[in-house]
Amino acid sequence: MQISLFGSLNGNGSPVDDTVAYLTELRDEGFKRAWFSQMPYDPDLLTVLAVALREVDGIEAGTGVLPIQNQHPMLLAQRALTISKLSGGRLLLGLGMTHQAVTEGMWGIGWDKPVRRLNEYLDGLLPLLNSEQANATGETVTTRGSLAIADAPAPPVYIAALGPQLLKIAGRRTAGTVTWMTGPKTLGGHIVPTLRQAAADAGRADAVRVVAAIPISVTEDVDGARKQAAQQFAIYGQLPSYRAMLDREGYAGPEDVAIIGDEQTVRDRLAELQAADVDEYVGVTFDPSAEGRARTRAVLKTLDV
Repeated sequence: MQISLFGSLNGNGSPVDDTVAYLTELRDEGFKRAWFSQMPYDPDLLTVLAVALREVDGIEAGTGVLPIQNQHPMLLAQRALTISKLSGGRLLLGLGMTHQAVTEGMWGIGWDKPVRRLNEYLDGLLPLLNSEQANATGETVTTRGSLAIADAPAPPVYIAALGPQLLKIAGRRTAGTVTWMTGPKTLGGHIVPTLRQAAADAGRADAVRVVAAIPISVTEDVDGARKQAAQQFAIYGQLPSYRAMLDREGYAGPEDVAIIGDEQTVRDRLAELQAADVDEYVGVTFDPSAEGRARTRAVLKTLDV
């Protein structure tokens, strides 16, 4: 199981300088990949990664995840291929449907027909990423034309999929899925088999990967870390898609899915993910101290294979 780290753009400093420093630090510690969130109120993630991947070599970066509703497939393909070309193919493109409160409440875009919307989006995006002509007339989005970005490696596309229909799309059409706040029983009993069966049915059984992001803290203060997780990640116990995953797992809240404890406890919890056939774990460190986060990374970097 590959071990990666998670990053965000919501610090107080320059998002570009902070991301350059973070990627440099992770690369020098031996990590091969970092995934970054795109929150609706944050700086533009792809703009930041364009600079950061130009400045820092030897490490990949994934978007975990970019919402599709507020950007046309051709625009996203232009930006993704540009970054892929300048970075030598070190971009991974994680995409998602975001949440109804954001889509309708902030953007005024309908939340209906998510399965159709995702399929139509991929109808336009995937040919463009592979330097092909797009000719996709859809009900929710239409994409026609081609791009002239020569020698740009096509970034692998991952879908933030939790429900069976989106998992089937991810399995049939993409590199896999990126999950968040999803525990080992749900991964092993629902996410992994649904994705892999869809891929097998499409004749591409070995083409998909499961990437699972979960908060983590290596600490002796388990109660304190659980309180921190409950507060910091409280919203994910309320959003319907994540609430469904917590309920499926039998967890009361995000503090239960978080991986918290001493070094051996953390290794045992990560072994459960590997046993669930997860291909890549993304550690979301949340200890408020730099020393605590460094302790967590020290354990994680010993586990990467």
